[in-house]
Amino acid sequence: SGLQLPPVSLGLWHNFGDVDNLENSRAMLRRAFDLGITHFDLANNYGPPYGSAERNFGTLFAQDFKPYRDELIISSKAGYDMWPGPYGDFGSREYLVASLDQSLKRMGLEYVDIFYHHRPDPETPLEETMSALDFIVRSGRALYAGISSYGADETKKAVEILRSLGTPCLIHQPSYSMFNRWIEADLLKVLDDEGIGCIVFCPLAQGLLTGRYLAGVPEDSRAARPAIFLQREQITDDYLHKAQRLNRIAQERGQTLAQMAIAWVLRHPGMTSALIGASKVSQIEDCVGALDCLEFSKSELVDIEKILGE
Repeated sequence: SGLQLPPVSLGLWHNFGDVDNLENSRAMLRRAFDLGITHFDLANNYGPPYGSAERNFGTLFAQDFKPYRDELIISSKAGYDMWPGPYGDFGSREYLVASLDQSLKRMGLEYVDIFYHHRPDPETPLEETMSALDFIVRSGRALYAGISSYGADETKKAVEILRSLGTPCLIHQPSYSMFNRWIEADLLKVLDDEGIGCIVFCPLAQGLLTGRYLAGVPEDSRAARPAIFLQREQITDDYLHKAQRLNRIAQERGQTLAQMAIAWVLRHPGMTSALIGASKVSQIEDCVGALDCLEFSKSELVDIEKILGE
């Protein structure tokens, strides 16, 4: 594909649904764009409540970014719970098409650049899900089709079906970080063999690979509050030992831990982009700073591998 994604993309996730904090969201979008981030990633159920992240993005897009639409890559997804009933979840044609229509209305867009199926559906035939993606592209609702969180074998099958339909799979969006390396076993090879891009989410392991928790759990942090993704129980002695040692390597490289973690993810030749989440401008600036030092020496990679393998 000729579509070029920036090496760092901005995920407009759960903090972006706060209608009372639109000015902070505006500041983050503007700064991200000024720093060269042109890919904004959403999903139908990002919020809370569901749909609010897309709605807020649509408001800011209309006010600030509409003149730059052709410079932006806007993506959305469907595959998780969105509304009650049999057609508000997973991967049926009914759900995917209806969900994207709703997403486009919320964002005030005629099309998205990439539309993903958000996760595999064990109940719906893969042929139906992929044919829905093919229909969505052919109908002009999306320019490209992608998948997210599919395993290697599922990815192979999905790619074959889409190719037979004439709508190639552009990109895969899996989770990946120093602390979550499942894609290294076989998925990366499948993507390389098939010529499919890879944009990873959670490269900072929900904040574990930043300086936020190097001394434990701050009372105002995400882990200190009831949360879906990061729990206080994850801040273990083993985690602290590894994170502190990784941080020392980052400091020797002239980087923050977050910057090194992003650079480490991007070290793979087939890695297209790292998708970051942020709640303030300074976090975006820090993450983009990773691009100033992407190379690793052999000794650095060996030392990192030793720490992660303990």
